[in-house]
Amino acid sequence: MSLIIQNLKMSFLAKNYNRKKIAFSKGKGSFLTCIKGEKYLDFVQGIAVNSLGHAHPRLIKSLTYQSKKIWHVSNAFVIPEGEKLAKKIVQKTFADYVMFQNSGAEATEAAIKVARRYFYSIGKPNKNRVLCIKNSFHGRTIAAIYASGSKKMTEGFGPKVNGFDHFNFADHKSLKKLINKNTAAIMVETIMGEGGIKVIPDWCLKGLRKLCDKKNVLLILDEVQCGIGRSGDFFAFEKSKVKPDIVPIAKGIGGGFPIGAVLMNKKVASGMTAGTHGSTFGGNPLAMQVGNTVFDIISKKSFLNNVKKNSKYFLNQLNIIKQMYPKIIKEVRGRGYLIGIQLHINQTNFIKKLMDNKLLTIRAAENVVRILPPLNVKKSELNLAIKIIKRVCSNY
Repeated sequence: MSLIIQNLKMSFLAKNYNRKKIAFSKGKGSFLTCIKGEKYLDFVQGIAVNSLGHAHPRLIKSLTYQSKKIWHVSNAFVIPEGEKLAKKIVQKTFADYVMFQNSGAEATEAAIKVARRYFYSIGKPNKNRVLCIKNSFHGRTIAAIYASGSKKMTEGFGPKVNGFDHFNFADHKSLKKLINKNTAAIMVETIMGEGGIKVIPDWCLKGLRKLCDKKNVLLILDEVQCGIGRSGDFFAFEKSKVKPDIVPIAKGIGGGFPIGAVLMNKKVASGMTAGTHGSTFGGNPLAMQVGNTVFDIISKKSFLNNVKKNSKYFLNQLNIIKQMYPKIIKEVRGRGYLIGIQLHINQTNFIKKLMDNKLLTIRAAENVVRILPPLNVKKSELNLAIKIIKRVCSNY
């Protein structure tokens, strides 16, 4: 243990993360135990990745089973586990086809490729620009950071990747003005995660769909963070009854194992012929086996109803705390278990105080504290988090 603690002070990892000086030795459900033996309530969960918490017994069983059979096969061959998961996703959602990746950034980049390739395939190669919300988040790869339109994310990574236009959140006039004959797609997060937990209203999603249909533009809804049950619905857009053309997913579908995917309808999938895209590890048997198990658990109506019920309780309790401490909490945002507390006070200090009280949370833009419990969190654990947040607020 002393060697691990020493290595925290002398790391050979690149400094692209501002890591907290703590390491964890094990996790179970909603809790993490650090190398010193202290237990933390983990409401970060790998940033909405561990959808079923740490070390879920069914995921352990599933991964162990597959690891004894076969780990990796090239996509040059049929992978039955991937075929099985793709079929389940198609039967559950708007999609006609699925293309597996390894991460959210890969999935959003692939989604952009799918949109552009579709218009190329129908003889419109210049229809290739993508409209995104300014200061959104679609990943850290080179095209994804320019899709996000954030100066902080793109600084030092020139030359600029062209092909993206940006409008401000809720600025419908600007959005409509920016659409032109070269616009291929509008890509937005259904609930903005890194951008401050901003929920796009159902009426707005319906408006986007109508606008896209009118202008012959594709609708890409990025559900990497808000999808796979986190909103209380399998996808956050389902509540609006809107059908997108393309949806990138990742995070929660693997329950902690790296999986990404692009879901698409038949029309846009027609452009993705053999050789147009590939991923060495995308759709590997280990990932697909775990993904099947996660899907089987989360897609059940009873599971999603429980997420809706308990998250509503949790949000109500957070709003009560807001009323108790209006000089500390400005707004409680979000849906399901994608929750943000916007503060009047310093965000970093508040997160540290929560951590000192053994509750792990993480930042988002606009001075928001992001709260991301596992979807199967117990009510007693929600109550513990409420107790800690109240305690921290009372000490200001």
